[in-house]
Amino acid sequence: MSITNESELAGMKKISEAVAYALKEMKNFAKAGISTKELDDFGGKILENMGARSAPFLTYGFPGYTCISVNNEFCHGIPSEKTILKEGDLINIDVSAELDGFWSDNGASFVIGEDINQHQKLIEASKGILKKAISNIKGGVRISDIGHLMEIEAKKKGYKVIKNLTGHGVGRSLHEEPHEIANYRDRFNMQRFKKNSVVAIETFISTTSTIAETLEDGWTMVGNKGGFMAQHEHTIVVTDGKPIILTEMNEIWN
Repeated sequence: MSITNESELAGMKKISEAVAYALKEMKNFAKAGISTKELDDFGGKILENMGARSAPFLTYGFPGYTCISVNNEFCHGIPSEKTILKEGDLINIDVSAELDGFWSDNGASFVIGEDINQHQKLIEASKGILKKAISNIKGGVRISDIGHLMEIEAKKKGYKVIKNLTGHGVGRSLHEEPHEIANYRDRFNMQRFKKNSVVAIETFISTTSTIAETLEDGWTMVGNKGGFMAQHEHTIVVTDGKPIILTEMNEIWN
């Protein structure tokens, strides 16, 4: 969507604060010994208390309030009573929701407890790449140039990017124009970021894979060559200068 007045900006701020707060609290609540279903129910209750409704459930009938992916699962993991979090697990939580006709999206990867499996380096790379990408976005900038920057930064740090997962426009629905904000230079994408547009910028930084494939459950995605992936995501408003980071309250850069 494009922000055309103060009430639209206020609506986007309200839903963005809801998803950001839910993500932050879920991150704090996550610990070894609890199930991903327990974690999802906790997040779902926060959204409900703020008047927000789960976007993946509303849009796709997803079997959970949020997407929770653990270890080799890259994204769209289904919350389950059978999946018990363990010390050192790499976990990704993606929280998106709707409130009063406005939609927002954010996500983060982090380690449960001690980093005994050495995932933190990958996580820090993903966070840093997201920060650099967002700081370079303004009206008129080519979407493919930001993708190129993300891929170059990933390569510098010894990582790859997933080429079939992308950021996207958001605001009046979960996925809007521009439909693909890739993590690499897509030379066929001639689109530019537009001032006042709302977009979800996300990283997909991986250790070995470049393509994400869907498992038999129809939702969970894993790497075509295995390995691990870190994702971090903010919803922003594009301006002539520094973007407005609507989901800043999630504190993923802290």
